[in-house]
Amino acid sequence: MSKVLLVHAKGGPPLGHVLSRTAARAEVHLLALSALPPVVADSAHRLCASVVTPAEAQRSDLVSLIVSRARAVGADAVLTFSEYAVVAVAEACEALGLAGAGDAAALARDKRLMRRTWREHGLSQPEFRAVTREADLHEAAGVLSFPLLLKAAWSAGSTAHQIIRSPQELSGAWHRSREVMAESAQLGYAELHVAEAQGHFVVEEIVTGTASDWFDEPGWGDYVSVEGAVADGTFHPVCLSGRMPTVEPFTERAGITPALLSQDAQDRVVALARQAVDALGLRDCGTHTEIKLGADGRMWLIETAARFGGAMTVPQIEDVFGLDLVGMLVDQLLGRPVHWPEQALTPAQARGAAGSLVVLAVDGDGEAWRERKIWDFPSVAKEVPLSRGSELSVVAESSLPDGQVVPVYDPAGGANTMAALCLLSATDARTVLRDFETLVDALPRVLPVAQPEEVSA
Repeated sequence: MSKVLLVHAKGGPPLGHVLSRTAARAEVHLLALSALPPVVADSAHRLCASVVTPAEAQRSDLVSLIVSRARAVGADAVLTFSEYAVVAVAEACEALGLAGAGDAAALARDKRLMRRTWREHGLSQPEFRAVTREADLHEAAGVLSFPLLLKAAWSAGSTAHQIIRSPQELSGAWHRSREVMAESAQLGYAELHVAEAQGHFVVEEIVTGTASDWFDEPGWGDYVSVEGAVADGTFHPVCLSGRMPTVEPFTERAGITPALLSQDAQDRVVALARQAVDALGLRDCGTHTEIKLGADGRMWLIETAARFGGAMTVPQIEDVFGLDLVGMLVDQLLGRPVHWPEQALTPAQARGAAGSLVVLAVDGDGEAWRERKIWDFPSVAKEVPLSRGSELSVVAESSLPDGQVVPVYDPAGGANTMAALCLLSATDARTVLRDFETLVDALPRVLPVAQPEEVSA
């Protein structure tokens, strides 16, 4: 049986989903760079031939660690689904002579390199400047137009994103973003391979999105993502995911599969995604490309990742389109034949719809809840009225246990201040969107109020 070394770190699809699909294709050896979620620890040991958690001293040279472990278990493929380990795994695959994203993986990770590459190819994106010092930020502000968005070059989940509306806000934003990146590293949400990554930033102009020009009904966000894969250097789009509007600054609240775009609009979005991925020169990996939608058909590239979309994007695609992307990628890396879609799948080919909602302590307008609340999914499931046929569940490994206080939303912290991740399946994407709007409005009403002693604990 073929052997796969799976490198686990925070982020990406739920580990339980990834493990079961990988184990169905090969003997799995797990290298855990982050602690295993308690709800999947037992199944991990049951599904894997080995589970190794390296000591801190072994992680100083992550590529060598991965290479050594792969050789020890005789791995025929090495893969990860975490943004924070993508570059290290790609470099390890190169050293081992195994299929992987290739030596261009850093271009799909470091937003500075990504944007420079797209600029060289003349692709549509916001005007930007790379920033490594506060002086760089002030210099960039002298040539870019306000408002500006400061973002960490190696972050994920909108961590350390800050809107800067005037020159007076530059210094404060710079120091707060660096502070947030340090906090994220302590939580395990940081690049694992590039030691100096916490100090790399990008500042860019904020382009104006217009969802109403692309969607037939209100409520959709003004960007979409193209989910796909690169196989032997060829990009294969799988489908599009839609969004609810983000929470300021640009924290994602919900992803919905499929996105309800017309065929012509979808084709144009996919064409830009193809140009973006091709420009990066990836070889064998999942891809996730986010695109901002503007008026009169304008589009701007936000970012591309050399891995599948995080949260519940992968399970949603399996539920809606019947594609096991994890298993397909494992087969691809093992050199087995894989039938990737010839073109991006459409809403007409979907079997219902699915979406994942990040629970943040803000209402539908992005305003903070007036009271601190206790996370309690049974109350949510019982009290929130959803559409007929809709089914809501909580993703336990990505959520607080019931009874814990919901964190105060921190705009600079992004998804780091989420309380839970909920999954909803419904008859169609419109219903998912409407049910999520109902859920967001109901949460501060149905969740129990936290007592002072619980907040201070």
